[in-house]
Amino acid sequence: MRKKRALVNIVRRGLMLVLSSPSGAGKTTIARALLQQDSNLRNSVSVTTRPKRYSEKHGKDYLFVDSKQFVAMRDEEDFLEHVQVFGNYYGTPKEFVFKQLEEGFDVIFDIDWQGTQQIAQLARNDLVTVFILPPSMQILHERLKNRGEDDEVIINERMRNAAAEISHWPEYDYVIVNSDFNDSLAKITTILEAERLKRTRQVGLAEFINQLRQEK
Repeated sequence: MRKKRALVNIVRRGLMLVLSSPSGAGKTTIARALLQQDSNLRNSVSVTTRPKRYSEKHGKDYLFVDSKQFVAMRDEEDFLEHVQVFGNYYGTPKEFVFKQLEEGFDVIFDIDWQGTQQIAQLARNDLVTVFILPPSMQILHERLKNRGEDDEVIINERMRNAAAEISHWPEYDYVIVNSDFNDSLAKITTILEAERLKRTRQVGLAEFINQLRQEK
């Protein structure tokens, strides 16, 4: 009688999924939808000195701190990445992210190209990057106005910076034009599933293969 083989648990190391785009192109909406549909995703909550918008919650959307607190965290090297955008500081707490990866969870980031470059220098093998483009600059402007969270001065400043941000698209693994929300969400879901299946992320795969080869 053939001996029954013990099951092998092929564990997987988590990955960091970065979504970047000009403000208003849809990365935050897509990130929230991904978190709602995928229980294996964890949100990277950034620390920021930016004033809280009326629709945001401390601890869920951002960790809101003052400049003194932010500088202290930066000096203690608590951040995986940190940048200054529109006069405000943003940073990603390092300890939380690495703990999630080790436990096999994936962490999603809603950050810009500067933060993405910093993470790539530290942990490129764990990183999957997606740049989200608007269908047109006119539509981008309309989206910024329709969300009703910034005045015209800020909107114009965001539009002026959009072209510079878009120029960094070649640095990303994947590029998506967000013409239709559901289509964009489906594409990023497919990217995430494919990246999870990469051989290098399946930690227990070698043990499983060795056991297969020893079977008689």
